[in-house]
Amino acid sequence: MSINRGTISVRIREIFGEIEKRLLKELVNYYGNRLVTVAIFGSTGRGTPTYQSDIDLLIIAEELPRGRLRRVEEFQKVEERLEPFLKEFEKDGVFTYLSPVFKTPEEALRGSLLFLDMIDDARILYDRNDFFKNLLERLNSRLRDLKAKRIWRGSTWHWVLKEGNSLEETIEI
Repeated sequence: MSINRGTISVRIREIFGEIEKRLLKELVNYYGNRLVTVAIFGSTGRGTPTYQSDIDLLIIAEELPRGRLRRVEEFQKVEERLEPFLKEFEKDGVFTYLSPVFKTPEEALRGSLLFLDMIDDARILYDRNDFFKNLLERLNSRLRDLKAKRIWRGSTWHWVLKEGNSLEETIEI
């Protein structure tokens, strides 16, 4: 029996596309006017998910509770609504889960090393007033000014922010 890997990867992308649409709907319904940005990153953001990929997700929202645990608790309401929908895809062999990162707009403006990889790998699903798009464009501009490079080393990507900098040197991005 031969397996057409192209057909499999197309089906996986279709499934993840369906999940993303439903996820966005639930996030908009739950967070309402507080929602600023929803971005998918990682393998799903790059369009290369596998049957067991998680969905790396950035949620920028106003008035988030203080602390990660409280934010996760709040998000559980969204996960509970999505759970039956995600279970439907297990018959296709897709076992996925959500891996959210939560930021307020103020926290996002302070920056995050996570945003470096999002310049190339994130897909923005929702972005009120282009908030995150503009943030990533400013970050990308700063990286170009520094002549920063993203290089593949071993089995992962690394950033060289400034060629020849010393360990004592502070680089602001």
